[in-house]
Amino acid sequence: MQKQHFLMCAPDYFGVHYVINPWMEGHIDDTSANLAVSQWKQLFEIVKQHADVDLIAPAPGLPDLVFTANAAVISGEHAVLSSFLHRERQPEEPVFQQWLTANGFQVQVLPREISFEGAGDALFDHTGRLWFGHGVRSGLAAMPHLERILNVEVHPLALQQTRYYHLDTCFCPLEGGFLLYYPPAFDRASNAAIESSFPATCRFTIPDEDAVDFACNAINIGHSIILNKMSQASKGWLTDRGFTVIETPTSEFLKAGGSTKCLSLRLH
Repeated sequence: MQKQHFLMCAPDYFGVHYVINPWMEGHIDDTSANLAVSQWKQLFEIVKQHADVDLIAPAPGLPDLVFTANAAVISGEHAVLSSFLHRERQPEEPVFQQWLTANGFQVQVLPREISFEGAGDALFDHTGRLWFGHGVRSGLAAMPHLERILNVEVHPLALQQTRYYHLDTCFCPLEGGFLLYYPPAFDRASNAAIESSFPATCRFTIPDEDAVDFACNAINIGHSIILNKMSQASKGWLTDRGFTVIETPTSEFLKAGGSTKCLSLRLH
């Protein structure tokens, strides 16, 4: 099996300096630079044990560049670049575009009026289906572009809570056809679509306590699942299905609305 490959960005300039999601409220200039660096390095070392990791250089004035999952969605050599909804993050786009182009990806840029936030809202499952979260950050208008550029079937899921503003905060497809998800984040039709695609024995409803700890915002590499933290009951469900849960704290990044998955971009 091909070794997996991720992109990360050191948190040299990370901090909460504006509010563009509910997690940021009350945390302006309330992060510890030293703790953020320590937590990021621990995550980096864990991911390196399981996969190859490339780094993009941090940039002053771009505190959220550390959340590389939002750079683009990648399929093969194709990368659909993010078109951020909020102006605070739009300056990240040329930085990500330059890195992806320099590293051999064919980068596609969407029209400015279409909001799309990369692998935060576009997640492949084990069959190659692309699940697309829309309604908070990404717009449904991005869907036909994703289908055309990536030549893939796209399954839309409507997000209905601003706390779970990206799909990867509440929906985590795993190897072997399993799924972690948080149903209250989705509308009724989207929950029905999920239930019809993942058998009951293969999907696990994350409880509220795990949802707020961003348990769905996890990195899955083989049978390893790397996340912030998770309740014993949830870990037991995963362990019973052959997974190993690796907990690594991301408290500083939760203040900005992200955890392990947000801090990494799968490159193949």
